[in-house]
Amino acid sequence: MESSKNTAPIPPPLPRTSLHQKRLVGPCRSQNRVNCCASTAGNSALDRLFDEGYRADVLIHTDHGGVIYAHASILGIASPVFKIILKQSTRRRRATQRSISIRGVPPEAVRVFIRFLYSCCYEEDKVEEHALHLLVLSHAYVVPKLKQLCEWWIEHRLLTTENVIDIFQLAMLCDVPRLSLICHRFILKNLKPVSVTDGWKAMKESHPVLEKEILESTIYEDARQKDRLRKINERKIYGQLYEAMEAVVHIFRDGCRTIGPHDKVYKEDQSPCLYDACKALESLVRHFAGCKRRVPGGCIHCKRMWQILELHSRICADSAVCGVPLCRNFKQKRKRENRKDEVKWRILVRKILRSKSNSGAPFFSLESS
Repeated sequence: MESSKNTAPIPPPLPRTSLHQKRLVGPCRSQNRVNCCASTAGNSALDRLFDEGYRADVLIHTDHGGVIYAHASILGIASPVFKIILKQSTRRRRATQRSISIRGVPPEAVRVFIRFLYSCCYEEDKVEEHALHLLVLSHAYVVPKLKQLCEWWIEHRLLTTENVIDIFQLAMLCDVPRLSLICHRFILKNLKPVSVTDGWKAMKESHPVLEKEILESTIYEDARQKDRLRKINERKIYGQLYEAMEAVVHIFRDGCRTIGPHDKVYKEDQSPCLYDACKALESLVRHFAGCKRRVPGGCIHCKRMWQILELHSRICADSAVCGVPLCRNFKQKRKRENRKDEVKWRILVRKILRSKSNSGAPFFSLESS
């Protein structure tokens, strides 16, 4: 009996949440769902309140004589602009019903907008049809959630070469920086088809300055892409030069089974060299070994080999123990070079070492002396 008194009763299980009661965060991306919102009991009541207009105290006048019944308390909470408008109309006259005019957009777009203020519910086909008008309304009446929803729909569903210019100008007017940037990139990527659309022609007449800025940004983007490709090619060349320096050390210090020198003792099971740089240097090294005009300034192929050896001497950390030929001689020769050539070599060495440090650790310990 004592134990039964001290034991707390087991609480009942929580009510199960049905599928239609799940809260959807952000825009609904399902093609099968028409009505997207957080379908709770409170939202259902708000939807009924909007649809039936029960005790509505605000009349919203639209184009073509349309009237939408709404409630001042809900409009004021959902939009700070509506709150100010309703407060000012209350001061002017003490009436049971106040009126607001929303002109210049389709009446159906205004209805979708007001319904969203009640419960954040919307129909996908209506949002897709009136996304541009809803973007303007959400910006004018400061409704961030609807503005974000319209931005998503326009970006992922509505952006085409025919309307990108209009959307670009609208995004700038409505202060939607992300959408403006996406439109700008879309224009730069598809400039030729976009430049023959009616939207471009209208922009050219009404906003020639904007057209000039777009064309200037196109020129800048082309120059930036060319500069980017140039830097990529330079980094590739510097990386290849560093690999050539590694191959030179590998050949003359450790010995390469593919190239030589052949006075090295190799293991019987040692496989041929797998360095791509060694294979590329093989013909150059063999030519350099047998060329009778290999003095600097003679054979053009030998000149490349001289440059590789000198470049190695500038990267080599210790010439005293280095097995690469003429490494120490090049370091002594450096003292007699003019200042201009010395600066060029230093810049080249710095770029080669930087390109290798960005791509990963080297195979050999090569550092600028």
